[in-house]
Amino acid sequence: MPCILYEVESSIAHITINREEALNTINLKMVERLQAVINDIAVNPQVGVVIISGAGQRAFSAGGDLHDPAFSESSKMVETLKKLNDLLDSIDNLPQPTIAAINGYAFGAGFELALACDFRIAVDQTLMGLPQTNIGLIPGAGGTQRLPRLIGETKALELILTGKRVTSLDAYQYGFITKVVSNQILEEEAVNMAKIMLRNGPLALQQAKYAVKNGLKTDIQQGKKIEELCFAKTAASEDFLIGLHAFFEKKQAEFHGN
Repeated sequence: MPCILYEVESSIAHITINREEALNTINLKMVERLQAVINDIAVNPQVGVVIISGAGQRAFSAGGDLHDPAFSESSKMVETLKKLNDLLDSIDNLPQPTIAAINGYAFGAGFELALACDFRIAVDQTLMGLPQTNIGLIPGAGGTQRLPRLIGETKALELILTGKRVTSLDAYQYGFITKVVSNQILEEEAVNMAKIMLRNGPLALQQAKYAVKNGLKTDIQQGKKIEELCFAKTAASEDFLIGLHAFFEKKQAEFHGN
């Protein structure tokens, strides 16, 4: 049974963490397989939006697999962490928008995987958090960096230093969950969100994401220069002409992505 399921349908890449019997915990094999999938998506013009979810209804991912020496033996953990960070950075840096469909528990590295996505839709009856301090570690796959950038230093420190698990509704109030839905409609909501974005120009989606992500890494003046460059790319694109024509014709544009 493959540890990662991957298919593309109607311009949406569906990735499923497929270790339901182990609460979709992450092992080294999964990291390497998922990295290969992300590398493919990054250069695949047929993919407009990415949705990542976990198999079953119990867990999105309960974190690193502590039965795997790569995640439990000190001599191997640092090297594993480098690979995991490379993977999550690759997800974060994908040109396409990404949605984490959190169908159950999201702890530790599993939660950090969700944080690397652009949007997080969660079921209403689940828990999530960064409990690594409970076993004498710290979040090492971006948790100490991405979470405070989403919700601020104080709230992030509270979650990290206490290691507490929070409900999806609490997570929504904290600000790191985009939407909370029932388990029955999670997939539908994620796909609907993807379809709404797919109505827009794919080049515009990618350039807008690039401008926001990279602008936040610098001061506002440099960020505005990044924005200007991204705007210029879209203004010179065939998609803009298609969109402008469709606007005046009062019809839905059929973009080409260039």
